[in-house]
Amino acid sequence: MTRWGMVIDLDKCSGCGECVLACKSENNVPTAEPEEAQKGGALLWMQMLPLSEGSYPHVRTRFFPRPCMHCEHPPCVKVCPVGATYQSEDGITAQIHARCIGCRYCTVACPYTVRCFNWFTPQWPEEFRRMLNPDVSLRPKGVVEKCTFCVQRIQRLKDRIRQEGRSIRDEDVLRLPACAESCPSQAITFGDRDDPDSTVSRLSRSPRAFRLQEDLGTHPKVVYLSEG
Repeated sequence: MTRWGMVIDLDKCSGCGECVLACKSENNVPTAEPEEAQKGGALLWMQMLPLSEGSYPHVRTRFFPRPCMHCEHPPCVKVCPVGATYQSEDGITAQIHARCIGCRYCTVACPYTVRCFNWFTPQWPEEFRRMLNPDVSLRPKGVVEKCTFCVQRIQRLKDRIRQEGRSIRDEDVLRLPACAESCPSQAITFGDRDDPDSTVSRLSRSPRAFRLQEDLGTHPKVVYLSEG
């Protein structure tokens, strides 16, 4: 059984933010108006967190891309009272937006603070509406949303390789999610964690590999490579 995972090499990440923009475009994540953002209404499935070290004037800032961790043992799934968030067979922590009642238990339970709540009705100018991705549903006000590892792209790939009569290869998925595809330095790699020969599995065994808050027992499927 395939279990999708991601590796982010912090040594390659320049903090350009292309992954953030590509994620918003691919997944129809609306842009909040300034007054909405000030009230906490900004929606981001991929966040670029600035981390500063040292003290003035000797300050060093690096950037930390943070999607959903797609935990092996996701706390958000355990607390959802209506099954709106669940774990798919291939390990993706998925969301059924039409079932979400907006209780935000999942938001509170997530130790990585990667879930967003739609406080406002999403709005798109007419010129932006023509660019919306028809493969991704539009979320209404009052529901929670988050990164899905671009599950729509995974499904399109499965449909294509089924027609071609073959199995998925490592090279098919290395840059499959929008964030990985758009990264100019190829800092983000995607693949099957259950395939010991996949690039993701090989990178996950690197001495530089670490996971966020490993002590919580969530077993994130997003692995980071520390800076060299």
